[in-house]
Amino acid sequence: MKAGVIGLGKMGFNMTQHLLECGHELIVYDLADEAVLALAEKGAVAAGSVEELAGMLASPRLIWLMVPAGEPVDTTIERLLPLLEQGDIVVDGGNSHYVDSVKRAAYLGGHGVHFLDAGTSGGLEGALNGACVMVGGDRGAYELIAPLLKDLCVENGYGYMGRSGSGHFAKMVHNGIEYGMMQAMGEGFDLLASSGYDYDLHEVSKVWANGSVIRGWLMELVVRAFQKDPALDTLSGRIADSGEGRWTVEAALEHEVSIPVIAASLFSRFRSRSDDNLSDRVVAALRHEFGGHSSSGKS
Repeated sequence: MKAGVIGLGKMGFNMTQHLLECGHELIVYDLADEAVLALAEKGAVAAGSVEELAGMLASPRLIWLMVPAGEPVDTTIERLLPLLEQGDIVVDGGNSHYVDSVKRAAYLGGHGVHFLDAGTSGGLEGALNGACVMVGGDRGAYELIAPLLKDLCVENGYGYMGRSGSGHFAKMVHNGIEYGMMQAMGEGFDLLASSGYDYDLHEVSKVWANGSVIRGWLMELVVRAFQKDPALDTLSGRIADSGEGRWTVEAALEHEVSIPVIAASLFSRFRSRSDDNLSDRVVAALRHEFGGHSSSGKS
């Protein structure tokens, strides 16, 4: 298929390279000229601007966005809209909030342009070797891009989720589940390391990655991490969050669904950023006041 790709960060670059290898004709644009030139050397057609990219595609156009969530998506859409025609398709493959995707679909739909929200998973390796994509929006538009999805994704790794917003909602929940899984794995290895047994955590993770109930890609990544750094001493324990966990908890509150594991994993990330938490000092002060319990002071 012939398509345009806007946004050539780590995911966008690998995804584009994969599609080029599958024989798709891609016109690419990014704010970083280096990424555009690198993909041009691999067979992509370089565009110097969003407007030039749209002009190099005949209608019905397919333009896939891989830009950061929020304002960058809206800014790109506003630049594209005057150049788009009825029946064109814009795909947002980034981690946008599903609420924003619903609004964008209605906005573009009012101009006769299809908007598909495509939650993309699989990490950098998946983007390069076979991703997982959850698509929401018009079913007919989804069918039109299915040949591209078939090449982009692993077998059975893509599907139509439903009306606008459902693709990014599914990806949001997916990431919430991921939060919980990673937190449980981290806690388990912490307990092993504190048990008094002389565990080789790389060896344990390797065994668990083969044949166990908790085997899977995340465990394989743990094996890789412990192989590189047996005690993970080169890493900080501060854990960032990119938004999806918060959105998942917000959605659960809105729909009155209990998700204690996901919520706790999000709060654990917040806690990881504070080495000297006031809540701990308040509890220590209370224990001292009501029971005379000792508490070590600051060094």
